[in-house]
Amino acid sequence: MAETIIIGMSGGVDSAVAAAIMIEEGYTVEAVFMKNWNESDAEFCTATKDYHDALQVCEILGIPLRSVDFSDEYWNKVFQLFLKECQMGRTPNPDILCNKEIKFRVFLDHALDLGALRIATGHYAYINQTNGLYQLCRSANTEKDQSYFLYALNQDQLSKSIFPIGNYKKSKVRQKARELGFLNHDKKDSTGICFIGERNYRRFLKRFLPAQPGKIVTDEGEIIGEHDGLMYYTNGQRQGLGIGGGFGEKDAPWYVTDKDLDLNTLIVGQGHDHPELYHLLLTASQVHWISGLHPSKEGLTAKIRYRAEEVACRLIENNEDSLTVMFDEPQFAITPGQSIVFYDQEVCLGGAVIETRAHSLK
Repeated sequence: MAETIIIGMSGGVDSAVAAAIMIEEGYTVEAVFMKNWNESDAEFCTATKDYHDALQVCEILGIPLRSVDFSDEYWNKVFQLFLKECQMGRTPNPDILCNKEIKFRVFLDHALDLGALRIATGHYAYINQTNGLYQLCRSANTEKDQSYFLYALNQDQLSKSIFPIGNYKKSKVRQKARELGFLNHDKKDSTGICFIGERNYRRFLKRFLPAQPGKIVTDEGEIIGEHDGLMYYTNGQRQGLGIGGGFGEKDAPWYVTDKDLDLNTLIVGQGHDHPELYHLLLTASQVHWISGLHPSKEGLTAKIRYRAEEVACRLIENNEDSLTVMFDEPQFAITPGQSIVFYDQEVCLGGAVIETRAHSLK
């Protein structure tokens, strides 16, 4: 009897093709559509259309589709933490927490209760098993690789997960969807924070957190403008500051270099090469190693944000709850609240949440 796999069907082309591949490989496939955000704003909340797209795919494939509402779990386990981090002036990445707490915990448990042994999703990454351990590996499609967002998964979660399109090129995924007659074959990829989507970030956040305007100051303490609230800005940000260029000694754009929560001030510096934009070290908390084992302190690479270049680093301190990382070269706009994710060649080792940054060891 074929193994039953339950796939998380989002309405997008990736999970649709992933389902088709699992069927081709001989699995009994059922689909679940997850509703993680409770809102009826049709202009921005695409859940209704996404569900119908998923339904059309399942009708073609001849598999059942269930719709489940995880919006309460998402609110409590993801969104509340997102708001808390924003209130602290940090820049969180809720998609990482959504994978850890919702897709590979709540959804996984739901699938197991339905009788499945494993789940499948449309993520661009792949799982390798060696020496009794499950490894999360980056996709051969480096442009779409999503291992960064999956670093918080553990051995049990990986052992019960399959990523069928993990090494596919996006063009191949779309071509296969077109050949199968899926109407979503040319559907636009989702971008940005999942629950915000195409909304204006500031207007959305104002619905949940009161704005606290304050002063924009240079690193020398000169007041040059006003900000709308520290939660709307992130380190290294250039656009949307409302101060232009041309102040000070050079006609160069301004960048956010830091935030002072006590004084409610946004600190800026001029020029992309401003020294306060670059740091050699960082500390991080909520450390997670996928294997459950601490890696070697040498020979690692890391990314300090999803689209950041992967760079060489070493672990100066590596404790259960925190670590200190030193880079070979100073890194641009290290940002508290974001995650640093570590790699050993193609293997994603794990990661941690950035707390502080520094120019040198004290």
